[in-house]
Amino acid sequence: MEKGTISISFVDAVLDGVRRNGFDADEMLEQVGLSPALLSHPHARVSSDTYTMLLRLIAQILDDEFFGQDSRRVKIGSFAMMCHCVIACRTLDKALARSLRFFDLGLDDLRGTLSHLDGQARLTLVERAPDAPARIFAHETLLMFVHRLACWLVNRRIPLLWAGFRYPQPPQAEEYRLMFSADLRFDQPATTVAFEPRYLALPVVRTAQSLKAFLAVAPENLLIQYKDGSSLAMQIQRRLRTLPPGEWPGFDEIAIDKRLSVSTLRRRLEAEGKSYQAIKDQLRRDMAINLLSDTKLSVMDIAAELGFAETSAFHRAFKKWTGANPGEYRRTARPPSPPV
Repeated sequence: MEKGTISISFVDAVLDGVRRNGFDADEMLEQVGLSPALLSHPHARVSSDTYTMLLRLIAQILDDEFFGQDSRRVKIGSFAMMCHCVIACRTLDKALARSLRFFDLGLDDLRGTLSHLDGQARLTLVERAPDAPARIFAHETLLMFVHRLACWLVNRRIPLLWAGFRYPQPPQAEEYRLMFSADLRFDQPATTVAFEPRYLALPVVRTAQSLKAFLAVAPENLLIQYKDGSSLAMQIQRRLRTLPPGEWPGFDEIAIDKRLSVSTLRRRLEAEGKSYQAIKDQLRRDMAINLLSDTKLSVMDIAAELGFAETSAFHRAFKKWTGANPGEYRRTARPPSPPV
């Protein structure tokens, strides 16, 4: 399966904690094979592997599993200890209460509360200094930590009914549809996500043995994975990934495969904020970024592999996707080695 990519906005946001703590953000980028110049391209993206390496490097250097996003460090090993505590809980409601208590003790600037309102369970983030500007990456990270840990504990995805955020719509808001919910609300009184309360009664099914494997791939399994594979767009994307781009089916064929009329398929994709062309473009974009970052294939060969009849068409498409041409992107994704 092709690897996904991450918006450069998330890279820039996690580096804020690095800068606030007095470390050289540019040096950290270069250690994971990224040029600082990539930050100047607002539409740029990086491979999920590179983003994971950056997260791990920042956590290690800062000794902080919350990546410098809070006044107090969450020392390395704290999250593992919390997980050992919550798997002893019988049901998800008890596990969530315990995990939120952990973050309440471990963080100075932010905490989470669980409440019931209008027939919904709601996870709300509360700031100690509510008048201060919201640290967007801190909100994103804490929500993903808690929600995806909950999904893992009960071994099933817990769909979010909606997600509201205390801050204005950020540049990376389109990513939120996949990270949180299709129903997004900004400039809200507090950052909140809602889900059906019936999930709170589910039993915790994880064990110490499965926790060991879970922690071995943290934090990427919390900050990158648990995508909604049940969505129609993701089902189509999975099918396309099994085929070379030059053999991707037309929209009519996809409709037949899904046993839907063309108009129904279009409406359902629109309800998810997607179109067939957007799905193909995003998949080609991610494939291109991974091929440019991780292989030595020429730009011409990459264009052919992605199904472009002409290299110039690939250049135009890639520039539209990322704001950079393929050669420029490859140089910024692979900074030159220092002279010996």
